[in-house]
Formats: sequence, C-alpha cells, structure tokens
Amino acid sequence: MSPSRPAWLAILLNRRMLICIFTGFASGLPLYLLLNLLPAWLKTEGLSLKAIGAFALIQFPYTWKFLWAPLLDRYGILPWLGRRRSWMFVSQVGLIGAIGWLGQLSPVDHLAMVVGLTATLAFLSATQDIALDAFRREILPDVELGLGNAIHVNAYRIAGLVPGSLSLILADHLPWSQVFLITAAFMIPGLAMTLTVKEPFAAAGSPRTLRDAVIEPFREFFGRHGVQSALLVLAFLFFYKLGDSLCTALATPFYLDMGYTKTEVGVIAKNAGLWPMVIGGILGGIWMVKIGINRALWIFGVVQFVTILGFVWMAWLGPGESDAARLAVLATVIAGEAVGAGLGTTAFVAFMARTTNPAYTATQLALFTSLMAVPRTFVNATAGWLVEAMGWTNFFWMCFFLAIPGMLLLIKVAPWHERTTPLKAATQAAP
Repeated sequence: MSPSRPAWLAILLNRRMLICIFTGFASGLPLYLLLNLLPAWLKTEGLSLKAIGAFALIQFPYTWKFLWAPLLDRYGILPWLGRRRSWMFVSQVGLIGAIGWLGQLSPVDHLAMVVGLTATLAFLSATQDIALDAFRREILPDVELGLGNAIHVNAYRIAGLVPGSLSLILADHLPWSQVFLITAAFMIPGLAMTLTVKEPFAAAGSPRTLRDAVIEPFREFFGRHGVQSALLVLAFLFFYKLGDSLCTALATPFYLDMGYTKTEVGVIAKNAGLWPMVIGGILGGIWMVKIGINRALWIFGVVQFVTILGFVWMAWLGPGESDAARLAVLATVIAGEAVGAGLGTTAFVAFMARTTNPAYTATQLALFTSLMAVPRTFVNATAGWLVEAMGWTNFFWMCFFLAIPGMLLLIKVAPWHERTTPLKAATQAAP
C-alpha cells in the first residue's frame, strides 16, 4: 500500500467493502418489502389501517431468530458451499420464490394464504440475516467494522428503494402480480454473490455439539460483561432504535393520508433520501474510523433523534393537495429521516458486531439483532391503533419521547471517553 494513501481510503477500496454492498442489498430488500410495499399493497386492496398495522406481527421471526441461530452455527446444509454460504443460498432461493408467489394472491380473497406466505417470507429473510450477519462479521477485521457496516447499512437502505419506490411506481402502471415478480428478481444479485465468494476462514470451525452452539454463546456473553452490564447492553439494543422505528412503521400510509399519490411517494419520498443517505452514511463510516464507535453512537443518535420532529411538522401541516411547497416539505422530511436513521443504524450495527465473540458469531448477532427488531415487530404492530386513537401529530410526538431512553443508556454502555482505534492501526490492517 502506498504510504500516501489515507487509511480510510485503503479500507474503502478493498474487496470486503464490495461484498458488504451485496450483503446489505440482499438483506434489506425483503425487509423493506414487508415495511413499505406490503402496507401499500394492502391499503390499495382495501384493508384497514388496523389490519395493516397488525401485519407487523408477521415479522416475529426477526425477533426470535436467535432461537434457531445455533443451528446455523452448528450445521451446514450444503457441504459444497460451506456452513455460512449454504444457509445464504437456501434462504435466498426461498425468498425469490416467496416474493414472486405473494403477488399472485389477493389479500381479500386469500387472506389466510397471504398471512402464511408473508410469515414464511419473514422467516426466510430472518434466516438469511443470521447467515449474512455472521458471514460479514467473519470477513471484516475489527478495524473495518465501522466502515464495512456503514456500507452494508447504506446498501440495505438503498435496497428499500426497490419495494419502496420502483415497485410503487410500477404499481400505477402494472398489475400487482407483475410488480412482485419484478421485485423478486432483485434478489438475484445477492444469490450471485453467495455463489462467487469464498467461505470465511472463521466459519470452518463450528461448535462441537448442538448444546455448545445453544448454551455457550449466552454463557460467554454474560460471563464477559457480568450480568448487570450485559442486561444494560441488551436494554440499549432494545431502546436505541425504538422511537425511530415506530415513527416510520406506517410511513407509506401516512404519506398517502397526507394527500400524496403513490407515484409521488415513489419518486419524491424515497429518492429524496437516497443521496443524503448514501453520502452521509459513507462519510459517517469514514468518520467512525477516526472517532470510534462509541462517539459515533452519540453523535449519530442525536441526529436520528432530532429528525423525528420532521414527521411532527408534516403531520401538523396536515393533508392537502400536492404543490411545489408540499413536495418540498415531503422531500426535506424524508431526506432528514434517511440521514438520521442511516447514521444511527450504521453505528448501531457496528456496535453489535464489535460486541460479539467470533466463536459464536451467528447466535450472538442473532440475539442482538432480534432485540433491535422487537420494536419494529411488536411495538410497531400497535401503530395503527395508536394513530387512530391519538392522531398522527400526537403519535409522532410520542415517538420522539420514546427515543430518549436509548440515548440515556449510552452513558453506561458506550461512554463518550472511549479509547479509539488509532488511524495507524487501520493502515496496518488494510490489505
């Protein structure tokens, strides 16, 4: 490596960062389908806000995936691909089929089948996340966790533009059956990545027994931190994204209620956040190399916290006919949310990866990301009832105040005065 090349640039340009783009895109697309495209589909098919909000419960596999993560740590199902890649491959093939099939059904005429297939989609997506998270953690050295996860999170959110933007635009011109087939096709790049990358060296060794795979990750985590500190870490994982997650639970129905068309939501609401999100996320990841993960959690968390107020503002303005000024409001609010949530998630995911023991990557990361998903699944399921009872403005104020506990827990779990990784160490670690 040339001595004149900055450490962050050496990290940014290595092959592992390219792989993180594919892991993020493959991981994000099915989740954003559940968060954005599914609610829009159900609303246009005539389901109530309460029913749409209840569909958040379909995402329960994201909160319980630590229960079967030990199976992914212990066993590989396709020996020719290896332990991590075999689970990635099977879940991705299943996701392509489930997404394509979902659009062939009617939520009104085949509600039970839609519920069952959506639950299957969530299970496959959660399983893919277990494998992808473990794979990514095992290919990234510690010094690259911040930037690698920043790239992963950005690709994750860019993937949301497919079901949250492109698919919505297509839905104004094509039947839903074709829209879902096109959406499913965007899983193919992730499948190609799975077939072309190498199995991580760390994945070559697995727990000797299923009992070891189930018990040791939890024993090691609580033993390393102590019970009290470990419980504080778990509480932080639950609360840090609570307000932001609930705030966006019914974002697409909210935009539609404010008088915007599906095409406007697709073109303006989603793309307005793309470049601020990507640029902010990458710069945030580079900045994390210098300031460390703890300080990034504080700074990015404040941005994530404050941008919830944009939704309060939009709800206060209320519904109306679209004009240039209202479209500018929509673009501003969504751009702010994209930057805030993207930065917060970048530091959050890096923190979770740093907290794992490499010997139990899949199970510990599954536990941490499951806690992260609890608000999105169970708390967000109440969003429809809360909005109908409180109105949009009071609902978003509540989300703002729910974001406070996660910030307060930073005092204990990620103190500002941490020992940051020297830039020289980053230089030496970069290939």
